[in-house]
Amino acid sequence: MSGARLRRVFGRAARPAPRVLAASAGLGALVALGQAPLGWWWLALPAFAGVLALIARQGTTGKAAWAGWAAGAGFGAAAMFWIVEPFLVDAARYGWMAPFALLLLAAGMGLFWAFAAALGLQAAGQRRGLRLLALAFGFAASDLLRSYIFTGLPWALLGHAFIGTPLMQLAALAGPVGLSLAFTLPAAALAAVVTPAAGGQNRLMRAVPVVVMAAALVGGWGWGAARRDAPAPVPARDVVLRLVQPNATQALKWQRDYALAFFYRQLDLTAAPAARRPDLIIWPETSVPFLLDAPGAGLEMIVEAAAGVPVALGIQRSEGARYFNSLVVLGPKGEVSALYDKFHLTPFGEYIPYGDAFARLGITAFAARLGNGFTAGPGAAVLDLGGLGRVQPLICYEAVFPQDLRAAPERPDWLMQVTNDSWFGALAGPQQHLAQAQLRAVETGLPLARAANTGVSAMIDARGRVLATLPLNTEGFLDVSLPAALPATPYARSGDGPIFAMIVALLALIAARARLPIDRTRAHA
Repeated sequence: MSGARLRRVFGRAARPAPRVLAASAGLGALVALGQAPLGWWWLALPAFAGVLALIARQGTTGKAAWAGWAAGAGFGAAAMFWIVEPFLVDAARYGWMAPFALLLLAAGMGLFWAFAAALGLQAAGQRRGLRLLALAFGFAASDLLRSYIFTGLPWALLGHAFIGTPLMQLAALAGPVGLSLAFTLPAAALAAVVTPAAGGQNRLMRAVPVVVMAAALVGGWGWGAARRDAPAPVPARDVVLRLVQPNATQALKWQRDYALAFFYRQLDLTAAPAARRPDLIIWPETSVPFLLDAPGAGLEMIVEAAAGVPVALGIQRSEGARYFNSLVVLGPKGEVSALYDKFHLTPFGEYIPYGDAFARLGITAFAARLGNGFTAGPGAAVLDLGGLGRVQPLICYEAVFPQDLRAAPERPDWLMQVTNDSWFGALAGPQQHLAQAQLRAVETGLPLARAANTGVSAMIDARGRVLATLPLNTEGFLDVSLPAALPATPYARSGDGPIFAMIVALLALIAARARLPIDRTRAHA
């Protein structure tokens, strides 16, 4: 696209009035209330309908894209305000970056909504009656795009508003983007009631899609409730897990005196008596103040506290100048029986592109030791733990990516997430991360055990139900039975391919319909 064309589409003359941009941003912020911890989907849905109605009323693609960008920026800032928290852990060094990080993230998320708005209007053309439908598919497409492009950020997708409701079960069929469609299509139907239609079509006729979508939502809700509440299968193995939560706040976690105190706290929680001895003890991400290759007496102390029970723990390790964020399983005699290296690293948290150059400027990854941070592991893995079954380990951020779970070489019996959510503060971030873990369980049909440094540690069954939790900022442990897995879900077998093909096909059909000649004797469609 030429520079002149870009200026015509996105230049100042193509922008909507400031009041439209302000209204879009405000409505986008309201849509964010559907995300955890509030989960107000019933408010987010009409707010998103308002966003669609505003975009559909714009006369040009450029104005629609600007309105979409403003709404997306408002949504991103409200949904992910917690992104400033890592910068405040060491405020003297990184605090100045916090507002820039939030503004850049919000602006970046706005670009995806601008893409959705432009895609919708381009597909529908002058057919105003098709615009809302095209926008519904365009926003689902933008959620899918954001899940993959630039290493992916499938956090705070539109469909995540339904996590915790019976509609979450739809993810077993169509994944997170299918949930996004379950959100955008009813919103588009609702927006049709308040969006003027050419030819004087009355509002009663425009309410028909609302009735249809409401019936579909009620049906999906009922099906989801029945699936969620169906009797659970009997586990093939009688396995009890102990999830250890030391509550090591990030600001103190690596200070020498506190690091040792937190380590001893985990030893005490590991050695605590119980009516039924656990079969596996799980510590959170980066839970020890030493490297795997230089443990001193640390591993021996863990084995002694565990008294013969294997322990899975997050630990850092080095190979020459490279460092890895890893998980190991220690056997009863202290042997490393399994090792996994995190492969989907957190951008700017665990590595920085061109990190050595940035390090010379004093900018390093938060969780890293030097320069460009951690080295990525070889990929998704399944660890065979013998009588405990086959487990796929997930370290922190990796549980956000359904595609990473499908990348495993074989289907595991359960999922194990170790994480350090103290980076995310004590408000929305940890709760949104927990919600993502629930969704992964539904998508895969697998139970998920979650050990978090400051919380929320949880046992989640294969239908996404949270069976037991330790709240945020609490030290303690959970002894929980491992629930049974379900058969592989349709989404676990097929991934995002079918939903992607459906969105592309329907947008193509809308575009083809929009290119047909308009009968001037009738209302404009």
